[in-house]
Amino acid sequence: MNLDKTQQSQPAGAPAHGKSLTLAEPLTLQSGVTLAPVTLAYETYGTLNADRSNCVLVCHALTGDHFVASAHPITKNPGWWIDLVGPGKVIDTDKFFVVCSNVLGGCMGSTGPKEINPATGAPWGLAFPVITIRDMVQAQARLLDHLGIESVFCVLGGSMGAMQALEWAVRFPHRVFSAIPIAGSYRHSAQNIAFHEVGRQAIMADPDWSHGNYLAEGKKPKRGLAVARMAAHITYLSEVALHNKFGRRLQNRDALTYGFEADFQVESYLRHQGSTFVERFDANSYLYITRALDYFDLQAEGGGVLAEAFRGTPVRFCVISFSSDWLYPTGESKTIVHALNAVAANVSFVEVASQQGHDAFLLDEPEFHQTMEGFLAGAAEARGIAYRPANR
Repeated sequence: MNLDKTQQSQPAGAPAHGKSLTLAEPLTLQSGVTLAPVTLAYETYGTLNADRSNCVLVCHALTGDHFVASAHPITKNPGWWIDLVGPGKVIDTDKFFVVCSNVLGGCMGSTGPKEINPATGAPWGLAFPVITIRDMVQAQARLLDHLGIESVFCVLGGSMGAMQALEWAVRFPHRVFSAIPIAGSYRHSAQNIAFHEVGRQAIMADPDWSHGNYLAEGKKPKRGLAVARMAAHITYLSEVALHNKFGRRLQNRDALTYGFEADFQVESYLRHQGSTFVERFDANSYLYITRALDYFDLQAEGGGVLAEAFRGTPVRFCVISFSSDWLYPTGESKTIVHALNAVAANVSFVEVASQQGHDAFLLDEPEFHQTMEGFLAGAAEARGIAYRPANR
C-alpha cells in the first residue's frame, strides 16, 4: 500500500515550490543513517499515458532545481530547460510525462539542511546527515512509486543530472528503458574535488556561516557563498567562451583605475553571478550537494572495474559530451562508453563540437538537441511510443 502523502499547500509567506511529497516511511541513507520525515518538491509536465510507459525523469544539476520548464518562484526566470521541454519540443510534453524533483539535500522545498529538524524545532544545519547521489536516486524512486510509475521511458540530465541518470541505470536497471547522461562522469576527478573544496572553504570561512547555524542566528554567509559560486562558474565555461564574451574589455570605463574594483568585464560578470546566486541558494545545501558529487564513484560500485557496474544492463544509453568541457571532459564520457561496450550494452555516443564549455548542455546547441531528438525517437519506436516533435 502506498501511504506517501502529497502536500497541497505551503507555509504562509513561503515561496511556492510546486508539488511536494512527504514519504510515509523513513529513508535509509547510504551512510546507514535513517532520515525522516523526507519531503521532495517536484514538478510534472504533460500527461501520463494509460500504460504508464511515457515517463521521462529529468535530473537537475548542482545548482539547478525542479523548475525545468516553468518560472522559478524566486528569480522569476524561465525554466532552465525551457528550450527543450514542452509541447512539440525535443522532450515533447504532448507525448511524454516529464517528472523532475528537487534533489534530497536541496533548498527548493526538498528536505535538506535548511529545513526544520523535527528533533530540535530548528533548521538542521550541520546536523543534517551527509547524503549521496545514491540517496538522491532512492528518494526519486520513492516519488515514482507514489506516482504509480514502475519504470521510466528515459532518465536524463546534465552534469550532476548525468550522475543521477547513471546511478538510476546501475541501481534500478529494470526500471529504466533508456538513459541519456550528458556532460557528466562516472566519478569525480581530483581536480573537481579540489574545486569543490575551495568553494566549501570559502563558505565556511565567512563569519556569517556561524559553524552552519546561520539560519538559527538570522544570518546568511553571502560573501562566502558568492565566492564559491564565482569559482565554480569559471569551470562551467571554456577559455574560448570567456575570451569571446569578455576578452580583456573594461567594464564601464575607458582606463584602468589602479584599484580593486571590477575594472574588467569578466570580473563584473563573476561578481554578478555570485550576488544573484546567494538570493536563491542555501550555503549548507551547497556544502552537502558538492560532497555528494565528490563521493560518487561508479567504478568503486563495480569493485574497481567500471564495466562490472553495468554488467547485464538492459538499459539503452546515449552518452553525450562537449568538446570544450574541461570540467567533465570527453575522455571521461568515453570511459563510460568503453565500459558499456565491454559488457555488450546498447550504447551510442556523441561528442558535440562546441565552444561553450560545460554549460553547453543548458544552451542552444543544435547538434546536441538533434542528438537527443534522434535518440528519443529511436527509443520511443522501440518502446511503442509515438514521438514526432511538432516544431521539428
